[in-house]
Amino acid sequence: MPVQEFLPKIIKDGLRPLKRAVDFQRLPEAAKAAVRRDRSGVRLIDPGIETAITASLDWLREAQDKSASRDGGVARHFSLLEGWAASYPETTGYIVPTLIAQARLRGDDDLRQRARRMLDWLVSIQFSEGGFQGGVIGQTPRVPVTFNTGQILIGLAAGVAEFGDAYRPAMTKAADWLASSLDEDGCWRRFPTPFAKADDKSYETHVAWGLLEAARLDPARGWGEAALRQVRWAISRQRPNGWMADCCLEEPSRPLTHTLGYALRGILEASRFAPEQGEFRSAGVRLADGLLGCVGSDGALPGRLTAEWKPAVDWVCLTGAVQVAHCWLMLYQDTGRADYKDAALRVNSHVRRTVDPAGPPETRGGVKGSFPVDGDYGTFEYLNWAAKFFIDASQLEREVMGRT
Repeated sequence: MPVQEFLPKIIKDGLRPLKRAVDFQRLPEAAKAAVRRDRSGVRLIDPGIETAITASLDWLREAQDKSASRDGGVARHFSLLEGWAASYPETTGYIVPTLIAQARLRGDDDLRQRARRMLDWLVSIQFSEGGFQGGVIGQTPRVPVTFNTGQILIGLAAGVAEFGDAYRPAMTKAADWLASSLDEDGCWRRFPTPFAKADDKSYETHVAWGLLEAARLDPARGWGEAALRQVRWAISRQRPNGWMADCCLEEPSRPLTHTLGYALRGILEASRFAPEQGEFRSAGVRLADGLLGCVGSDGALPGRLTAEWKPAVDWVCLTGAVQVAHCWLMLYQDTGRADYKDAALRVNSHVRRTVDPAGPPETRGGVKGSFPVDGDYGTFEYLNWAAKFFIDASQLEREVMGRT
């Protein structure tokens, strides 16, 4: 970097602590209290899996009921600065299977009916060609987006499996649209989100997972083959040390653990869908092993990582942490490697110790974007997808430990 460019950076970096101090004084009292609490460290006691899951399910109920758009979808987040957001179609889609699974486990018909209301709303906003919009409801431009459609497809497939053919036409349209829009090399490029950097995205293996779920219900339409073609393209972006190129919303040189978790889950789902094709398992193991070395002794997983598997930030992306933990538990089930289980348990416990099982309903059981709460992912927000992945990872831990 030339000196004339480097000096402003020094000045900017030197002023950052002062700006944060000024900004802190302007925060609402609830936000100030959350910063102070988080900066003092995580709680010493893990509340336990059942307490944590129950609290987070109740938070998701609250997020559906208090969504600013009041439409049956789930509010994107609760902000300590601005309150409840409008519903978020993308994440509402993959919250659906979590609620269905928990409804079965708990005999909780309220959760089941909530999932159905989410599905009915999603069907009502589907584009005629099969795609779904990016962003929260009401956000513009309103255009069909590959990634968001894939996440909603996961929910539609769960809806068909649970409720029957009422949701099959919407599932079929979404899956056909995704499969037909895949480029020859296996990358989706035609319908990018307008709310992130426009480039190739290897984490769209999580979109391929949606196609795999649909293919399990209707295997004759070629959706599975299209999904595996995309995952092959994605793992062609992988380095020998497991690193995934093109794997972030905005900063591919230091991706979020959230998007790395997306990539890993999609690869592992491809491995389970086509276990005879060992390339998927091998790629998943490489990525999972790279992430293993990044976990601190307390279970903290840095929110962004470099290509050398070094921390790039001093905060934790709680969503990414539990996504990765879930994937390690899947690999423990598939390989029997105890290091995957041990790392997952440490990470899950770390995240549970950041979740408050008491307090006001808008934060009780909610999972923050970052820990500390003023980190740079979902700053001062409790995110609906963080709660979803948190529930899933804790539930899988309970199942794994019940069999251990």
